[in-house]
Amino acid sequence: MTDSNRVYVNILDKDYQIACPAEERDALHRAAEELDERMRAIRNTGSIIGLERIAVMAALNLCHELQQQRKNTAKPNDAESISRMMKKIDKVLTSHE
Repeated sequence: MTDSNRVYVNILDKDYQIACPAEERDALHRAAEELDERMRAIRNTGSIIGLERIAVMAALNLCHELQQQRKNTAKPNDAESISRMMKKIDKVLTSHE
């Protein structure tokens, strides 16, 4: 890993060195900042102790939010698209009988 590919981030007072393409550095820094904020918030509740547990809880929260976002941004016409595809399949199947 060359120095030009290394990015240094600080998450929950620990420094990490990460290989990253130059065009993705800004996104990596933003992601590290968000993760740091989330982990600090979890740590500050006082109910979870230990860096690993805090990291797992932050990861679970992020994954859950991503799943909810994907669910909420599903196209409302997905059912309509499936219905159209099923009709086309039926048409093809019946034309080959």
